[in-house]
Amino acid sequence: MAGPEGRCAVLARALDEPLAGTAPQAARWVAIEHRGAWPRDIASHPDPSVSGFAARAGAAGWRPLLVRRPGRRADTGTGTRVFLADTVPGTSHTTVLTVEGPRDLAAVPLPATGPLPGDRVADPLLLVCTHGRRDRCCAVDGRALAVAVTAVGEPDVWECSHLGGHRFAPTALVLPTGYLYGRLDPATAVAARKAAALGETEAGLSRGRSTWSAAGQVAELAVREVTGLRDADALTLDPLARPGTVTVHGPSGRRWAVEVAQRPGAGPRPPSCGIAALPYVALHATSVRPV
Repeated sequence: MAGPEGRCAVLARALDEPLAGTAPQAARWVAIEHRGAWPRDIASHPDPSVSGFAARAGAAGWRPLLVRRPGRRADTGTGTRVFLADTVPGTSHTTVLTVEGPRDLAAVPLPATGPLPGDRVADPLLLVCTHGRRDRCCAVDGRALAVAVTAVGEPDVWECSHLGGHRFAPTALVLPTGYLYGRLDPATAVAARKAAALGETEAGLSRGRSTWSAAGQVAELAVREVTGLRDADALTLDPLARPGTVTVHGPSGRRWAVEVAQRPGAGPRPPSCGIAALPYVALHATSVRPV
């Protein structure tokens, strides 16, 4: 097994690979509480109730996750909790419902639009990727972060399955705002969750809001860097924005034209542990202009 210097997160950090624009795109997320072992892919889960639900969620435009309490500590409650989150600005919220077990997941509705089923969750959730079967960095760095943040008393912290971008481990998702973060430590992870509780976002170490495309994520974060805007729902744009000129809409009718272009990376890096290093192309905001 390779030493720490060979891990993908260590190499990506050494190359200073940009975080912006690396969040997966998903306007709605659904997280299923699962205390057992996680397979590499939810779609290949040996329980057809779980794999079938994941397939149904994906087909309906949802991004499915498995979640559990940090350290696999036992919960006193019974049943299986299902968290549903809408990340779209202006409608972002999280709900939770409890089913008796995986067999009842088939009855969980997954609406494409509109209010979510279940009881509203008042506080934001911090989901830290610890999916060791996907990548060693998430197993090592992600689990350590989840335990550390829980140890300082931060509530609503969960381990979660694959978020993508394990080369940025430890990485986490905050719901319902949908912002993903990378290269976190306990202090920055706590700050990201506390910001969400205030309806804000932390631009530092942000990979982007999953509501938007990769180019949209880069453009939105570039505007936040220039303006200092922290309100999570202050900015909107075309969810399917592509590289080129991306228009970002802000408060009081303000708009910005952001030029987003591809640029070769500083050097080859492995996209995951155990995979050969490859050249990569990253998205960058080359200019931000008020219009």
